[in-house]
Amino acid sequence: MNLNVIAVIPARFQASRFPGKLLMDLHGKSVILSTYQAAVNTGLFQEVIVAADDERIYNEIVEHGGQAVMTSSNHQSGSDRIAEVIENMPVDIVLNIQGDEPFLNKEDLQKLIYIFEKDLENQVHVATLVEELIPKEEVFNPNNVKVVLNNIQQALYFSRAPIPYNRDENKETTYYKHIGIYAFRKEVLMTFTKLPQGTLEQIEKLEQLRYLENGYTIKVARASGKTIGIDTQADLDRARELIKQMEQ
Repeated sequence: MNLNVIAVIPARFQASRFPGKLLMDLHGKSVILSTYQAAVNTGLFQEVIVAADDERIYNEIVEHGGQAVMTSSNHQSGSDRIAEVIENMPVDIVLNIQGDEPFLNKEDLQKLIYIFEKDLENQVHVATLVEELIPKEEVFNPNNVKVVLNNIQQALYFSRAPIPYNRDENKETTYYKHIGIYAFRKEVLMTFTKLPQGTLEQIEKLEQLRYLENGYTIKVARASGKTIGIDTQADLDRARELIKQMEQ
């Protein structure tokens, strides 16, 4: 199936936990520029666009020859920001790539695209990535969003709590961490942004639960390698150290 696939990187300047993180230096380049160039370099997309809410981010991309769009500062989520960008674009599949994920894995992004390429009956609405959560202590960290899957690799539920709950602690349990990279059918995303927040989404503060509460299917692929999302200064320090090691 020949699909028109693009990537959009929603980019807010005022991140709640680490304001201005996207413009922080990551060994000679900003975090957002590193992420943008990594997405372009995969060669998987007809277009890669940064959806910015701040002129500093917009200028950072455009001044380095990239493609960026200024979007409304009133959006409540990255999905809303992406919807503004693609509303009048003739695209089939949109990948939402987080601006703080500069260590993109091409193989993992290909997995998400492949899910839609083989979905001839249009039964999949959204696709996303997970990785096994190790060490087990990380299961209890609410910043690590856990997901449980059914037997055909569809998401049953996402939670900040440790799920599944190993009640008797006598059965080996695999926990999966959600990686916040999504692929959507355009029409699904445009509908999603018009739906009200559901109870579960409001409780957990997890946008993806709105899909499940409204009966949409989220297909899951397992990531091949570990990622470093930059949410804190400590994450930024780890990312800088990783780049140094990669260059040696």
